[in-house]
Amino acid sequence: MTLDLQHFTSFNAFKSIHSLFGRFANCYSDTLRSMISRILVSGVSGPIGAALLPSLKTRGYEVTRLVRGVATGNDQISWDPAKPTAPDVLSGFDAVIHLAGESIVGRWTKTKKIKIRDSRVAGTTSLAEALARANDKPQVFVCSSAIGYYGDRGNEVLNEESTAGTGFLADVCREWEAATQVAANAGIRTVQMRTGIVLSPRGGALGKMLTPFKLGVGGKIGEGRQWMSWIDVQDMVGAIHHILNNDLLQGPVNMVAPKPVTNAEFTKTLGSVLSRPAILPMPAFAVKLAFGEMGETVLLGSQRVEPTQLVMSGYPFRFSSLRASLENIFKH
Repeated sequence: MTLDLQHFTSFNAFKSIHSLFGRFANCYSDTLRSMISRILVSGVSGPIGAALLPSLKTRGYEVTRLVRGVATGNDQISWDPAKPTAPDVLSGFDAVIHLAGESIVGRWTKTKKIKIRDSRVAGTTSLAEALARANDKPQVFVCSSAIGYYGDRGNEVLNEESTAGTGFLADVCREWEAATQVAANAGIRTVQMRTGIVLSPRGGALGKMLTPFKLGVGGKIGEGRQWMSWIDVQDMVGAIHHILNNDLLQGPVNMVAPKPVTNAEFTKTLGSVLSRPAILPMPAFAVKLAFGEMGETVLLGSQRVEPTQLVMSGYPFRFSSLRASLENIFKH
């Protein structure tokens, strides 16, 4: 079926196409779920991995963790991301989910930048090359990336077809995604998850925002006009399951909610949910002084990102509203 852009001239037409794609995609789900049973996961110590792991086990998947250091059980495989990985060690898994990577939080010193880049590019290269040479290859390789790929783009609306941006983080993301290509070339369905700000009760970006708000000194960053593309951790996990069971999805997939917000709106909503004022802004010069390049890129940078691939493939977001997500997180 060929789709002309003119078919999207009305919202009703869009909804019809969305529904059609959703039904078409979902017809594969039951079959694919029965085909995928053994899953290898890296980077399970972060907020995403901590939420994903129990959900995989609850759904009956046999999960093996890829860990740095010594493996302490039959459900673990030891690896060193900086070194080549033996293909036979990774043979026989139906799906591989790669979440590992050095935190970007902190001043981007020369040493920190090397760790950020190498943990993503070198680690992904090692894993993808091993999977490509494995005798029994996985059906799907799902690898983390980030919306930092797009760089600072102001008010521009971005989707998976948008070009890469400029700057350190955009360069890292571009190399990170390119490192997965060897797996795709070997016939493995490969997905790069361009993840936004993940909202989780287990820390992460949201956890770092809470202290000033709880003290009553929270507020917008800079002028507050920069766009923040976020996703609730429950939708992050749900979207990963959706990717595993939908063979129409491959290449970059934006892992963000459908309604990005400005920093001013985000901080106002967070303050309201916490019943705290959000009236003390952090000036841009203070951000740059305190955090350097990291602050300028991550805190002041703007990415207005749409989850086009998830929407078109029929993923049903649980949390499209920022307030609903935050209220659910802080309800206990």
